[in-house]
Amino acid sequence: MPAGPAFQPAEFALNIAFRGLIRAALLLPYRWRVPAMGWLMARVIGPLAGYRRRALQNLALVWPEMPMDQRERIATQALDNVGRALIENYSSGPFKARMAQVTPRGPGLAALQAARAAGRPVLLLTAHFGNYEAARACLLGQGVPVGALYRPMSNPYFNAHYIKTLNAMGGPNLPKGRLGLAGFVRQLKTGGTMALFFDLHAADGTPVSFLGKPALTALSAAQLALRYDAAMIPVYATRRADGLHFDVDVEEPIAQGSALEMTEAVTRSLEARIAQAPGQWFWIHRRWK
Repeated sequence: MPAGPAFQPAEFALNIAFRGLIRAALLLPYRWRVPAMGWLMARVIGPLAGYRRRALQNLALVWPEMPMDQRERIATQALDNVGRALIENYSSGPFKARMAQVTPRGPGLAALQAARAAGRPVLLLTAHFGNYEAARACLLGQGVPVGALYRPMSNPYFNAHYIKTLNAMGGPNLPKGRLGLAGFVRQLKTGGTMALFFDLHAADGTPVSFLGKPALTALSAAQLALRYDAAMIPVYATRRADGLHFDVDVEEPIAQGSALEMTEAVTRSLEARIAQAPGQWFWIHRRWK
């Protein structure tokens, strides 16, 4: 019998600590646990883990002329949003129930409905902005199940329960890689609605200007849309000022062109969102390497 993966004590200990924190937060009423986790991420976990430093570095890179106190404020907002999104996603029952009451809006709704009625595949492009799972939960509440291709977590113990939270939001959820991509393509071929992130660093990607700086970006979403004649539609869930509710916007489909042109177009749509609410993008990612 082949041996299983080697035990990783440091990763296991981190996962135990994280799961304990999540379980403690879930004991609180929903309206308290969400801001409480935002506060912890912004003022304790984020600074200790180096996320705040990374957010400030990214902000200084793209907006060097911005006053330091403003960059500090955006970094705090971004970390708070990350913490809120994290516990929201682990609160799948009440979170899905709340999002089912939200009516999505935007000029892309008609295109989404028309594509589904015609059996045409739909590729929803989203980003680490607001809470990406809020948009999926909202559409599920409207009778639109959305599958996704996700990047597995490096910590295998954390990844196990992370996948469970994804599955609770709908599916199918497929891991990035050859087998996951094959399943993703099968869903498109049968007229499914699938979601992809486009705002993460791609080591083998193409340089695309993002917030004025070249960022290696995967063209795969646009390539898939072209290959399978999928409607490629940006969708975002923006957190409201109360920190608990969201607006879900379905934008106009990206016009067909070259894969690079389509990727640049969806990148411009994200830039417009960030300009409106800079504290809602996940500045903690290593987007520019």
